[in-house]
Amino acid sequence: MSLRQAAPSHQRARGGAELHFARSGAATRLAHLFQTAPARILFPTPEADEPPLAALVNTAGGLAGGDALTLDLRLGEGAVATLATPSAEKIYRSLGAVTRIDVSIEVGPGATLEWLPQETILFDGARLERRIAVALAPDARLLFAEMLVFGRRARGEVMRTGSVQDGWRLRRGGTLVWADGLALGGDVAGRLDDRFGFAGAEATACLALATAGPLEPLRATLREAGTAATVARPGLLLARWLGDAAAVRGALGEAIRVLRAQALGLPARLPRLWTS
Repeated sequence: MSLRQAAPSHQRARGGAELHFARSGAATRLAHLFQTAPARILFPTPEADEPPLAALVNTAGGLAGGDALTLDLRLGEGAVATLATPSAEKIYRSLGAVTRIDVSIEVGPGATLEWLPQETILFDGARLERRIAVALAPDARLLFAEMLVFGRRARGEVMRTGSVQDGWRLRRGGTLVWADGLALGGDVAGRLDDRFGFAGAEATACLALATAGPLEPLRATLREAGTAATVARPGLLLARWLGDAAAVRGALGEAIRVLRAQALGLPARLPRLWTS
């Protein structure tokens, strides 16, 4: 009889949430909510001039290798809502398995969604696979932000090992209008340090605005605020950042303020969760 013991099997989280908003008269109201740990959605009382705010909380404090999180977010016709997180998401060092995050977003006719989570921090050795699929009605509007930080900078940690497979797809009226992806693995340290790659950047961020309105004036306004953006195709404005984590977050936040006011008619401020 062999005395060799099997490798320990660690308990992993399999959670997620379904969140649906619908228009009721002049207001946007919650139409459906289902959630399983470690995902939980809270609804802080918004300011009087703000749309409903959904706060996506990870009750585990972070995600480890082998954890899986799914989110299904839908806005019905004419609904307006903001989704944010109360803090940065943390992807812990993995012992081998990947952390999976799958997000499905549907924005109905005349609806407006702000997808504004705070940054995702990748610990050294983290292994992340994330997929975000967005489906917009022809006249829907979307303000979309994502930020990755390579290591725990406050502790002097740099991401040197691990992997990232991060992709998002944007469809309008059923037609693919943008596909974006990041594949990082192998010699992670070398790719992050490469001057033709990430050039030693601590963080990267992307901001997208999808709207039927004119975009060139918005691009000019962002340039005046210090952000270079591009109109990737009709109805889609994109901006990207690489650099110091604090500087990237600051520039991303300023661009969000500008676009909220100029494109969506909302107050020129960040969601309260970003600043409280």
